[in-house]
Amino acid sequence: MFLNRLVLSHYRNYDQIELTTDSNVNIFVGPNAQGKTNLLESIYVMAMTKSHRTHQDKELIGWNGEQTQLHAEIQKRYGSCKLDLSISTKGKKAKINGLEQKKLSNFIGALNVVMFAPEDLEIVKGTPGVRRRFLDMEIGQVQPSYLHDLSQYQKILVQRNNYLKQSFPGKATPDAMLDIWNEQLAQYGVKIMKKRQSFIKKLQQWAETIHRGITNDSEELLIRYSPSFDMTPFEDESVLLNQFMIKLSLVRDQEFRRGVTLVGPHRDDLLFYINDKEVQTYGSQGQQRTTALSLKLAEIELIHEEVGEYPLLLLDDVLSELDEYRQTQLIRTFQQKVQTFITTTGLESVHLDQLDHASVFHVLKGNVSGRS
Repeated sequence: MFLNRLVLSHYRNYDQIELTTDSNVNIFVGPNAQGKTNLLESIYVMAMTKSHRTHQDKELIGWNGEQTQLHAEIQKRYGSCKLDLSISTKGKKAKINGLEQKKLSNFIGALNVVMFAPEDLEIVKGTPGVRRRFLDMEIGQVQPSYLHDLSQYQKILVQRNNYLKQSFPGKATPDAMLDIWNEQLAQYGVKIMKKRQSFIKKLQQWAETIHRGITNDSEELLIRYSPSFDMTPFEDESVLLNQFMIKLSLVRDQEFRRGVTLVGPHRDDLLFYINDKEVQTYGSQGQQRTTALSLKLAEIELIHEEVGEYPLLLLDDVLSELDEYRQTQLIRTFQQKVQTFITTTGLESVHLDQLDHASVFHVLKGNVSGRS
């Protein structure tokens, strides 16, 4: 997968910009707060229809603009493809080769990306919500049906929580309405949990091999799925559905008292262990950083396994965060295999001698110049 051209209109601090990005490695260099990250973000938005930095789409629209338009020309194994995405206060419209997609989930997956930014360390040491978002975004790229199931689940969850809040405390009588919500919640919840379980298993297989290589076989990385209730590993969906319903019945009174749903994938977590010790609590900063790096490199291989070609790799000011050994490992991974986009405040933090055919763009106050 290769991005040849990127055109932005009224995107953040860019009024109009057109870039030819057909090098294996594209480096955006310049001081902070000039727009480097905005360029990488726009590529991510083209892939996922949403930003990794904000939940507010209006923040993507340039100052005094009514909408932003993004255009990308990519080369895939089966031919070229043109992607268009417009975002306004009224919503989003997406086109593939000029044909409007009725559902955004049909657009997602046309372009695959892996983003690695300093805040990705939070996947390891942050809150469960950060890890769930990581799972949702990555699974959604390779399995668009997952996004549909997740959207349906979230709608049901909101309605169920509203119902619980409106019900009086200590309710103990049979409740037909709650039974309906339970069945729908469990139906979509099971689909999400099964896909998360399968994804994490594949991620584990790639990440443990990569992590051993980075640490010279001194560390063993284990990734474990931690659902909101004990589920039989890779059990039949009907069995898991029954387990889900039983658990909902057990916490029913507690949910009425608290007015919130206590069971389901919205309360899942992802746990990381190095040599049998939990990384979030007991890992050093170096181990946490290496775990995050292993995850991102594993994502690249997993997407290649799932869709048959490598994603774009977006490195937002991370090379300066890595020591020379980890940076070398990262460069060796993407060199000649993955088209990569890098932001940095100075080229001294990038081992240019290790890069072949790199283009360097200079970014200053929303203007991009040079391509050497």
